Amino acid sequence: MTDSSTPRRDIDRVASGLAACLPALHRALDRQVTARYPHPKPPEGQLALLRFVAQREGATVREAAEALLMKPNNVSALVSQLTEQGDLERRQDSADKRVAHLHLTATAREWLTEVRALQTAFVRQALTSLTEGQQGALGSALDALDALTRHLNPTAR
Repeated sequence: MTDSSTPRRDIDRVASGLAACLPALHRALDRQVTARYPHPKPPEGQLALLRFVAQREGATVREAAEALLMKPNNVSALVSQLTEQGDLERRQDSADKRVAHLHLTATAREWLTEVRALQTAFVRQALTSLTEGQQGALGSALDALDALTRHLNPTAR
């Protein structure tokens, strides 16, 4: 639902701009991290699952699949791969042995922390090249971007 005082073309301009800008921003940041991080980058699906488990330690495969908008069998395959690699642990539920809770290993947690630090450093450096007004506008937009993310994916936290 849009505010009636906001012209439709402005909403369309913002929607189109975000749809174009956000993936480009993600790719640019990903390339910089890949170029500077000394370890091979896991596939995007594995990364998404690791990031989700970092935010929701103890989540189940079903919960991860819902949040990541993936099929449970695909998430299960990713869990198997990450478990074999030593990045993820499955811990059986004490009440229902059919349910496993997902937990990061210390290695995966360290890796994610290092990658997040690199990402933050790259964005911080890029932000310093912007005007104070542009920096303020981006800071003010964070809440709106989080709300937009939750609207597009209600299971996202």
